[in-house]
Amino acid sequence: MQLRDLPHTDPGEPDVRSGRHFLVWLGRMQLGGQVAALLWGLVWMLPLGAMPLAVGTAVQAVVDRDGGKLAVAGALLIAFGALIALGDSMLHRAAVTNWITAASRVQQLLARKAAELGSVLTRRVAAGEVVAVSTGDVEKIGWFVESFSRFTAALVTALAVTAGLVVYAPELGVVVAIALPVLALAPLPLLPYATRRADDQRTKAGRATELAADTVAGLRVLRGIGGEELFLDRYREASQKVRTAAVRSARMWALIHAVQVALPGVLLVIVVGHGVGLARSGSITVGELVTVYGAVTFLLFPMHHFAELAMAYSFSRPSAKRAARVLALTRATAGGGDTGTGAGGDGGSGEHGPLDGELHDPATGLRAATGRLTAVVCGDPDAAGRLADRLGGHPAEPADLPSVRLGGVELDGVPLVAARAAVLVQDKDPMLLSGTLADLLDVPASGSVKPAAALAAAQCGDVLTALAQAAAEAPDGDGAPMGAPITERGRSLSGGQRQRLALARSLVADPEVLVLDEPTSAVDSHTEARIAESLREIRAGRTTVVFTSSPLLLDRADTVVFVQDGAVAAEGPHRELLHGDPAYRAVVTRETDDEKQEAGGVRDAGAGPGGGAGDGRAVGAGAAGDEGVRDEGGVPQMMEETA
Repeated sequence: MQLRDLPHTDPGEPDVRSGRHFLVWLGRMQLGGQVAALLWGLVWMLPLGAMPLAVGTAVQAVVDRDGGKLAVAGALLIAFGALIALGDSMLHRAAVTNWITAASRVQQLLARKAAELGSVLTRRVAAGEVVAVSTGDVEKIGWFVESFSRFTAALVTALAVTAGLVVYAPELGVVVAIALPVLALAPLPLLPYATRRADDQRTKAGRATELAADTVAGLRVLRGIGGEELFLDRYREASQKVRTAAVRSARMWALIHAVQVALPGVLLVIVVGHGVGLARSGSITVGELVTVYGAVTFLLFPMHHFAELAMAYSFSRPSAKRAARVLALTRATAGGGDTGTGAGGDGGSGEHGPLDGELHDPATGLRAATGRLTAVVCGDPDAAGRLADRLGGHPAEPADLPSVRLGGVELDGVPLVAARAAVLVQDKDPMLLSGTLADLLDVPASGSVKPAAALAAAQCGDVLTALAQAAAEAPDGDGAPMGAPITERGRSLSGGQRQRLALARSLVADPEVLVLDEPTSAVDSHTEARIAESLREIRAGRTTVVFTSSPLLLDRADTVVFVQDGAVAAEGPHRELLHGDPAYRAVVTRETDDEKQEAGGVRDAGAGPGGGAGDGRAVGAGAAGDEGVRDEGGVPQMMEETA
């Protein structure tokens, strides 16, 4: 495989029983590249191993004053030199190609697994662990594949040179043949200690990375509470632990390298000493002694490849074990259906046909009617997030809950690509990838909703103005908002602007079912009222589920479902639930127990703290001068009725 062919069309199904099995599977997938590396390695190393023979022949020709033999030796040196240059360059190319293609394969597998699991991944594996596996561990696995490419050629060449020495100079060749396996195996007892120390270093580095990621993500909060120094001290402590572990690991590897240098040196002294004695006695010629010396010196070169492979394996096996552990994670299913991407890559659902109809969660009793706007109120935000994941075909723990059904079809039992095409879930903290606004809105879509309409429905007018200004100020910008750059995670935008751009992206996708988890929690009341009205219009005829506790959104929903303690407790229009269900009213208005007692259990709709949604926005403020909150059907009129 060539680098231009990346990414892999199909990275395959890995063997994740253990780290060793995963490395073996990866080797099988790289078989063609390994064979190419072996052949080019032989083109490089065999002439290199035969070079002492040409040098010894040249020396003996000088001693014997034989011009013809000297010319032959010179021709051999030139030919061997050309082959060495060709083989070295091509082996390097083949080995690096194996490294990159193997690393790319592992990264594709990890990316596919992340797409399959979604938010479930970070609930089962720490975020720092995922980052470490997809970066450092992938590099170590690629290193092992690359070193194995050169090891096979070194092994074949070492065996060939040793066999040649036994035939060429039996007295010295036998000594080398006996000593060589001892030298190769001598560092092995030290490798487990080195591996454990390296793994300890990697674990501590992963913890430090996770701490750093958490600190950066919560930097604003830390500054607000004055906690920067506290977390900085924690990171310093974690960093020092990484440094200490790295020093301990380096000491062990230094000891291994010392053994690898000292023992071959002893062998070389023994061979030379014994060879000089044989040359004095006339058993071998000076040229033969030079040849044997050069061959033994060359054999130290494959020994370095053996040592490198052992080191690469020691580092890569724990990395492969961690990668296999992540890749072994599966979607929690109730029906035991296909949990992978599987068939149906065209966005359909295979044998089930197109997915549409009523969205039903048997676990809670939640039903979202086809083509209607359903609002869901949960007293527990975490429970709301888990339920939103379940509605999108990502069932959260416990895994024994029944599958969500769309049109009677279990989402857990269809290929993930089909579930994703039918149901789109927007998290409460959506991710904005770096790029331009046009890139952000370039998502798989039905084409029914144009980007301009989606941006207008999400009330992104001020965002477009800000992006256009940023584009005009850029050195190569043209002032067009669609070409304006969006920084990583949208850090240059406010929380409300990020939410509205994410909502616009979801509206452009125009899925059959759209699930929004608190899509306006960071938006002011005036803008929220307009978004609520626009959302009804642009999603007309499509099924939309909104998790929210904002009266401005609840009042415009066709149906409101109140979920309490993991089950549907009430269902109906917002105003009816507000009048007739005290528990619902307490969640929406954020009433405390004392306030309910003071009011005799009957409170005005806007009398709670902040008078509105769980984010503390006042409903009354939204009604003043805002056309989105109308007296004929909105919350203010209802408040007057209850008063």
